[in-house]
Amino acid sequence: MRNLFAVLLAGGLMYAQALDQGERGRAMSDLHATRRLFLDAVGPLTPAQWKFKPGPDRWSIAEIAEHIALSEDMIFQVVTEKILKTPADTSQKPEVKDEEVLRMAADRSTKATAPERLQPTGRWPTKQAVMDHFKASRDRTIEYVQTTQDPLRRHFLQNRTVGMLDAYQWILVISAHSQRHIDQIKEVMAQPGFPK
Repeated sequence: MRNLFAVLLAGGLMYAQALDQGERGRAMSDLHATRRLFLDAVGPLTPAQWKFKPGPDRWSIAEIAEHIALSEDMIFQVVTEKILKTPADTSQKPEVKDEEVLRMAADRSTKATAPERLQPTGRWPTKQAVMDHFKASRDRTIEYVQTTQDPLRRHFLQNRTVGMLDAYQWILVISAHSQRHIDQIKEVMAQPGFPK
């Protein structure tokens, strides 16, 4: 009887550390929405629109799209290969609420310089290749969020802009970062010289 109680208790504790339905649903909804918005924004672009640069020091939509795809891979890797490898900490709390993470990561009023490894270099030869890579990466992220039993709320890593975040909030950063750059794509498309 004591062994059965220990097994049930351990199973309950493991389950309590997994995402709840609301958390899982929120992340899935944001990931699906920004996936659709990105693909809808870049899919119909002509080659001239894809490569248009609003200025010599500004990114083209092709470069923005490459950055989005690279960032998706990097953040997912940070979550699964770095943050979740840290010891679980039940005493630690994130410095900001989930809604603030989404707002701050998507906010274009604060300019940021991408790390060199996330700078666009023309890694993919065509728009379709970038879109295919993004879709595969986003599908992997969505599948992970949908099925994971990892205790994402128990592992933490400092974000240079937002503060101490748990692994779940880093997943939210993926969709918010995509939204930030979808807005940037819209800004490029609104430029006076943007090809019609």
